[in-house]
Amino acid sequence: QVQLVVSGGGLGQPGGSLRHSCAASRSIFAFYHMGWYRQAPGKQRELVARITSGGSTNYADSVKGRFTISRDNAKNTVYLQMNSLKLEDTGVYYCNLESTGIWGQGTQVTVSS
Repeated sequence: QVQLVVSGGGLGQPGGSLRHSCAASRSIFAFYHMGWYRQAPGKQRELVARITSGGSTNYADSVKGRFTISRDNAKNTVYLQMNSLKLEDTGVYYCNLESTGIWGQGTQVTVSS
């Protein structure tokens, strides 16, 4: 079974940047679409960014132009670069191996001044 290990997260300031990575334990990662989700306090988990196996990306309107999802198939890793942070970016961030039900552990992001 593939495992996803998330690193990054932490505390950021409004206007600042954070970066997360999600590393898969097996090379089959390259054949799957990947997503980053977040769950804000008291809210449902929502898709933030998605990247296909071919590298096409799409984003939630709330993060478009600020967040960038990318992948390095040689490293079995997907990244989420978060720029121009806002208070409402606070939440727990998860990566997902699409169509498998496999999730990485959540990483807390807190944006605070």
